[in-house]
Amino acid sequence: MNKQELIAIVAEENEISKAQAGRVVDSIFGAIVKAVGKGEGFQLVGFGTFKAVERAAREGRNPATGEMITIPASVAPKFTAGAAFKAAVAKKCCCKCK
Repeated sequence: MNKQELIAIVAEENEISKAQAGRVVDSIFGAIVKAVGKGEGFQLVGFGTFKAVERAAREGRNPATGEMITIPASVAPKFTAGAAFKAAVAKKCCCKCK
C-alpha cells in the first residue's frame, strides 16, 4: 500500500473527499515527524511507538576499498510495533512457521 491508496481508504471510510483525506493523512504524518524530531515519542496504543534513538559512532569498512572508516554518531527514527499490531500480523502469516 502506498500513500495514495491510504488516502483513498480514509476518504471512502469517512465519506470525505480525497483532498480532505490527503490533508488529514499529511497532518497525522506531520505530527509524528514533529514529535519525534523534538525528541518526544509518539505512541499509538495498540499500534506502536515512534521515537528517536541515538546511534553511537562506530568503525566500519568501505566495501569498495576495504579501508576502515569512522561512521559518525547520529540520531535515527525507530518504530516499535505494539502488541495488538504484532498479534494481527502473526495471525496473517503467509508461511507455515507456526
